[in-house]
Amino acid sequence: MSTHTGPRSLGTVEHWLLSTLADSRGREIARWQWRELGVAMLPLGGVFSVVRLPARLVHAVAGSSAAGDVDAFLDQALGGGPVISVLHGGARYYAFVPASVPRTWRDAAEEWRAVEVDCLGRGAYLGVPPPARVEFDAGTWASYWAVPVASAGELCSPLSVARLIAAGVHLTCA
Repeated sequence: MSTHTGPRSLGTVEHWLLSTLADSRGREIARWQWRELGVAMLPLGGVFSVVRLPARLVHAVAGSSAAGDVDAFLDQALGGGPVISVLHGGARYYAFVPASVPRTWRDAAEEWRAVEVDCLGRGAYLGVPPPARVEFDAGTWASYWAVPVASAGELCSPLSVARLIAAGVHLTCA
């Protein structure tokens, strides 16, 4: 059951996500990838970047590893900013942040690598689920929007993400 409320136009969100691609051919390929593969490979660093968070840090701060509980926690902790959950093959979360974060938070990002946190921007790609996939499916374990994009351009506050990382480090490395 989804904990996310509020209006959002999937078409507008899709258009915003696909705006990361340079041309209509790239957007056509991404739509095909969503339909056939379940994720579209989108370039980072132009429209947005992401901070990759290991599940152990997020779960420690959330006080739970249950998908619904963690999703609700991330929604609250990151002010509704979008987050993708990938729970297979080394569970992790991707918090969407302004495109400049890997560059402007470079020193912090270097320190975060020691705890398996990474800022991904220009030159990196992310497998992004379709905007409508907003719940964990135990049958497929497919990646999904733990916190869906509320509106085009709305991102996580870098400071909120940094606070989450600091709390996770405190709880897991203490």
